Amino acid sequence: MTTQQIILEEMTLGHLEGAVELSRQVEWPHRREDWELVQSVSRGIVALEEERVVATIMMTPYGDDAVTINMVIVDAAMRGRGLGRKLMEEALARAGERTCYLVATQEGLPLYEKLGFVATGKIVQHQGVAPSVDAQKNVSWSENGDHARFVTLDRAAFGHDRSALMRSLRGRAKFAVIRDRGDVQAFAAIRRFGRGMVIGPVVARSNSEARNLIDFLLADSAGEFVRIDTDESTDLGEWLTRRGLARVGGGITMRRTAGELKDETIPHRTYALVSQALR
Repeated sequence: MTTQQIILEEMTLGHLEGAVELSRQVEWPHRREDWELVQSVSRGIVALEEERVVATIMMTPYGDDAVTINMVIVDAAMRGRGLGRKLMEEALARAGERTCYLVATQEGLPLYEKLGFVATGKIVQHQGVAPSVDAQKNVSWSENGDHARFVTLDRAAFGHDRSALMRSLRGRAKFAVIRDRGDVQAFAAIRRFGRGMVIGPVVARSNSEARNLIDFLLADSAGEFVRIDTDESTDLGEWLTRRGLARVGGGITMRRTAGELKDETIPHRTYALVSQALR
């Protein structure tokens, strides 16, 4: 069987059962509902062999200037035949001149480097049963009018417009907030995912605020299985481990800028994106 006998199609809701089967094969925890969230804000591509989904890739646009590439899975029987590269090239063609982000495994790193991606950092995954901790008094649940502020803070932290993703999370997640003089200054979301809950995004001005937000959500989810992915540069790893959330893996954050790569030193930002929402 060769890749010439494989058909690439736009992903639709009808492909999601096959996508779920693929994610189970690679031991990812994603349920159909988790795929639906990503699909709702992304342009997906599936590779079909006689109508069977044998590979997937998602391109999630963030405004007009950036995309994240995620959910890259190739059936074990199809690996080593260039199918992963073919999907990546198709996704990059659709991304056009936009900056592309992804989180790579060590195995996928060589391919992404050949396609022009450069490593920018590391993501660390922690998970476990949420402990019984004290909810911080400076944190509360969000109110109906807070969503526009979440979008503004998320953009300030991430550097791109993720309003479509934030709208999708609005109906799926609960949000905790820290207010200063009545205005939301930091927030974190928690929602159902996989075998339990996932925390993210977390947008805060300091690690202290991030810890307070996470503790508030852990206190509400005590006894539940919880996952959180954080940037290694935040130095929250040891604290999460002490909270009973073991480090179980992670990935390499990468970025690709179309055309000639320029010095894109990230400016200092008041708000930091501690934990993202899609992985």
